[in-house]
Amino acid sequence: MTEIKTIKIRQTGSPIRRNKKQALYLKSLGLKRIGSERELVANNTVLALIKRVQHMVKVISE
Repeated sequence: MTEIKTIKIRQTGSPIRRNKKQALYLKSLGLKRIGSERELVANNTVLALIKRVQHMVKVISE
């Protein structure tokens, strides 16, 4: 069996005064406010979104 890899992220920055798309990327990752955490399946889509907002999120565990 293959193990499903997950990644846990925490929002550290605010989308205020940033590009509107970046706020939508945070929303699509399920992050709502600074300090909110989410555990997601580490697929290509999620990793690409994290890369686009890497200045506003922190990877807690891989």
